[in-house]
Amino acid sequence: MVGTVSTYRHVIALTGPLLPLVSFFARLPVAMSQFGSVLLVAGTSGSLTTAGIVGGILSAGQVVCGPVLGRLADRHGQRRVVLTAAAVNALATAALVAGALGGLATAPLAAIGAVTGASVPLVGPLARTRSVALAHRARADEKVVGAVHSLEGTLDEVSFVLGPALVGLAALVAHPAVALGGAAALVAVFGTAYALHPTAAVTAGTPARRRTGGARPTRQPRVVHAVRGSLALQGAMFGACQAGIASLTAALGVPGQAGLVYAAMGVVSAAVGLALGALPARFGLRLRWRVATGAALLLSVPLLFTETLWPLYAVVTVLGAAYAPHLITAFALTERVVEPARLAESMAFAASSLVAGQAAALAVSGRLAESYGPAGAFAVAVGAAALCLVIALVTRVPSTRPPAAVLAAARRTASPGGTAAGYAGR
Repeated sequence: MVGTVSTYRHVIALTGPLLPLVSFFARLPVAMSQFGSVLLVAGTSGSLTTAGIVGGILSAGQVVCGPVLGRLADRHGQRRVVLTAAAVNALATAALVAGALGGLATAPLAAIGAVTGASVPLVGPLARTRSVALAHRARADEKVVGAVHSLEGTLDEVSFVLGPALVGLAALVAHPAVALGGAAALVAVFGTAYALHPTAAVTAGTPARRRTGGARPTRQPRVVHAVRGSLALQGAMFGACQAGIASLTAALGVPGQAGLVYAAMGVVSAAVGLALGALPARFGLRLRWRVATGAALLLSVPLLFTETLWPLYAVVTVLGAAYAPHLITAFALTERVVEPARLAESMAFAASSLVAGQAAALAVSGRLAESYGPAGAFAVAVGAAALCLVIALVTRVPSTRPPAAVLAAARRTASPGGTAAGYAGR
């Protein structure tokens, strides 16, 4: 326990205490925008179809443009990219609120939703990239780098639990427009603060000519594509669980419990993710990936036989313990094998895979829940978990950091910008 606390203190010393706090609040709008847009448009238009179209296109915009923003951050630096994206996203979110309240038709609302999704600043993947760059610049060991991934994964988990909860609370107490208005304010204030934080200097960007030395860019290792597929399936688990939980709680006459059940899963997942930093180095990423996906399959099967509320709470809460380890390991694998000069793009692609899987599974499992009951949706989660395990078992994973990545990290360490220690305390 003492060693774990010391490791996280080292992480905070690298980033400074303000950066994790700022990045957390900058992530909340991502978790609020899709759910908030669906509630807002459904309430103002009276059409679930219109709400689904707007929410789906918003998600599609994020999935398609997320890697593009990551590539721009790699080339031109996080500061300029996040400042621009945060400004556009805040304005687009405010426009979506105004359009919904003003009774705009489906097509213009969907167009605004597309801009909103496309301009999401992707603070989660970019914060991972920045924190890892700080760790490499300080020549931190793999345990500290692993703790960086655990902390960032925990911040993601908490934001994705708290964001929808805030939307639901605002809709209950006031109006969904309040939630989306709050999301616009958060991205404007904290997205800008994240972009302007002094640690942005460590991710100043590398122009394409300097990154490749005039040569064609190298292909991503196969394990990167396997991890993206695994994350898409993890997103499918999320979406299927959301649909199944909503279906079962509605059938039991307590639809208001759906958010609490899902939140319980997220809280446990975040706690386990934070504890993951205590694992010794001998538990390598390959083993962690296989154990996490195996646990997800084993712990998801009882969902198929859950028919009452309290067993649902128990099963879903325990299942949450498998989710964060998989997510953290997947992002850590991505960081280990890709070129540092392409890390933001790769992290954004991984996050977009998760969102894409969730959106697709939510649509499919919702229909299955209508036709076959909650077990139909939960079957999607179990199937996705099984495929995740297969991918983890058949994919070759490097046992150590490839030498090329080490050299690239060293080149970045030698680049201008000072040492990470200079950021501590800011």
